[in-house]
Amino acid sequence: MNPEYHLSKPYAKGAYNIFDQEEQHIRITEGCPNKCLYCAESWENGTEPIYYEIPEIVRNKVVILDMNLLSKPRAKEIIENLGQRRVNGKIVYYELQCGIDYRFLTQELAACLKRNHFINIRLAWDYGYSLAYKIKDSLNMLTWSGYAARDIQVFMIANYRLSAEEFKLKMSSLAWRGVQVADCWYDNQKKGSVEPIYWTAEQIKEISVLSRNHNIMCRHNGIQPELVNKYE
Repeated sequence: MNPEYHLSKPYAKGAYNIFDQEEQHIRITEGCPNKCLYCAESWENGTEPIYYEIPEIVRNKVVILDMNLLSKPRAKEIIENLGQRRVNGKIVYYELQCGIDYRFLTQELAACLKRNHFINIRLAWDYGYSLAYKIKDSLNMLTWSGYAARDIQVFMIANYRLSAEEFKLKMSSLAWRGVQVADCWYDNQKKGSVEPIYWTAEQIKEISVLSRNHNIMCRHNGIQPELVNKYE
């Protein structure tokens, strides 16, 4: 266990399959090679991939809870297996709850996700603005595969070691692409009740408002440079 790792809540373990009348939630893999300090997966579930049997798919919308699915060597096989499933003769649509790791996204995998009915795509950008070119490449892979920019979200960790000013700089770069932001608050805190850890209360409020306005812009109004300038 890394001595710097100090998240307050453990992550869930084991295979998971639960559903209601509307959708199904499953977990079919565990593990992540990255050992990020803001994430419990590597420290609690290991760095090597663990695979569970894919359960029977019984709903036409399925949320996949797996952490960093694309880091698993069998990711493409799993995605294609899921894409072949049908419920009542109709297509099943899948959603990855966790953000895609740009380090494992390829054009082949981006096309595979689109072809196999994965929707509401989320990309993770948890480190600094210096990775903007990598995020740009990943967004290009997704849009070239047929995803509309406004239907993509980028997860960005907030109230963590990366400053609020750098968060705004990252958000500004995404505004030019018309891509939405998901402000993910460190240690699983929920928007509206975030306690200051690395940021001040004023910065937390400012980022919450900017993120909301950014997403309204992307969903409804297209790209507006005058709003982008407010981030700078």
